[in-house]
Amino acid sequence: MHRVLQHQLPVVDSAREFVGAEHGDVHMSAVLFEGGPGSGPKPHRHPYDEILFVREGRARYVVAGQEFEVGAGDILVVKAGEVHSFTNVGDTRLMQIDVHLSSTFITEWIQQA
Repeated sequence: MHRVLQHQLPVVDSAREFVGAEHGDVHMSAVLFEGGPGSGPKPHRHPYDEILFVREGRARYVVAGQEFEVGAGDILVVKAGEVHSFTNVGDTRLMQIDVHLSSTFITEWIQQA
């Protein structure tokens, strides 16, 4: 067993990041996102699948050109290569756990025209 204390994970923007390769060569990584209204990442993609568990709040997602709104309890599966982004559209914090099926984060940021 390997214990990790959440408050010791590095903070990047509005999230804490668990990198599996740094914790016993675990074959997944996770973003523990907790962002205020208007927060969220710009369009990007990964060469692996990502599963997003929305725990609290509301967000507008754009995945592979399709726009929709999600809320607490929703689970999204973003397939490898799909361009995606999200924005907190609520008036409270958005909390979600984004599971990356890779022991490290590999992100390609997409330039917007």
